[in-house]
Amino acid sequence: MSSCGYENRRKKKCSVLIEESDQTGFPTVLLESTPGHETYRSGSACARVRAVDGCFCCFMGKSRSARGPGNDVSSCRENKAKHEGIKTIRTCRSCVFSEDSDLCICLVTWNMNGRVSHEDLAELVGSKLEYDLLVMGLQEAPQGDIARILQTALAKTYVLLGKSVMQSVQLYIFGPMASESLIKDLKVDKEPVGGFGWLVRRKKGAVAIGIVYRGISMVFISCHLSAHAHNVGERNAECRHISHALFSKDRNPFPRPAQVTVWLGDLNYRLEGIGTYPARNLIQKQQHKMLIGKDQLLHEAERGKIFDGYCEGSLRFKPTYKYNIGSSDYDTSHKVRVPSWTDRILFRIEDANAIRPTLRCYESVDDIKSSDHKPVKAHLCLKVIRDP
Repeated sequence: MSSCGYENRRKKKCSVLIEESDQTGFPTVLLESTPGHETYRSGSACARVRAVDGCFCCFMGKSRSARGPGNDVSSCRENKAKHEGIKTIRTCRSCVFSEDSDLCICLVTWNMNGRVSHEDLAELVGSKLEYDLLVMGLQEAPQGDIARILQTALAKTYVLLGKSVMQSVQLYIFGPMASESLIKDLKVDKEPVGGFGWLVRRKKGAVAIGIVYRGISMVFISCHLSAHAHNVGERNAECRHISHALFSKDRNPFPRPAQVTVWLGDLNYRLEGIGTYPARNLIQKQQHKMLIGKDQLLHEAERGKIFDGYCEGSLRFKPTYKYNIGSSDYDTSHKVRVPSWTDRILFRIEDANAIRPTLRCYESVDDIKSSDHKPVKAHLCLKVIRDP
């Protein structure tokens, strides 16, 4: 059995599957344990997963209760669950490019801290280029032609398919040469959120690209939300505002929900309930997984405030903020900020019976040191499930 699958941070089993839609329109379901299924509870709701071709995939099925042979399954209350929170997905590196999937996407998010490095961007792009699309979300990007630098790094084997830019918040999609014919529709939008960051090119808000590529409708959102640990409510409100505002201005907006929605960016959610030195001690001992329970983003999602029904890879890498520029040492300024996973990549599959996702990797790029943030990369492969 492959190691790829849904993994829960609390790992409480349950036995009842309940279907319900909350105000966001996402189905809420509870897991069950049957042969070929792995079932865990996440916060106040659960999600069901099914083993398919060696990997686990999100699966929405009919309501039923089951008890697999030899399993000690605890019962869940049969009252309707209000939300799912963020489901954690293990990476599955067994996916073979262009064989096991219909579309492989390299996703990158990076807060550049106003600095540009040709070498760093080339490292982010990579040399193997084993993907159909490269989606690059940038925050605090410097002035200059970032698209041209990326195009140079891609050595003319890929071309720019679309971009959406709002000052320092930027988003680029590249595809192979002659792939423009595979695009059925492409729209761009942007939505600023409060503050005066534009004065110092620290714009807050989101830019987005909606695209139908190889018949799969997708929306990619690069965002930069409000900073500081105490601004949790403000970040939540910005997420909700951006979600409702993007592609809503046109008379004929981009069809929503898309089959695949990806948020990538400096979401700015911090660790709470732990001081900077205890957090750093755990990181130094390679025990940073113990900090996951302190993550604001996961807490707020569990409460149903944001990103309900989204998925994310396991946080196996160290917190990506805040570093001393030019090093891999955490902040030694007078603020000595608590290290945090501010930089994230989240995705949602609207209908898991239609598209099967495989997450090949989810990692930070620690060798890049030109910013106070470490970039984060994910490799997401999609398989269209066709009727037999």
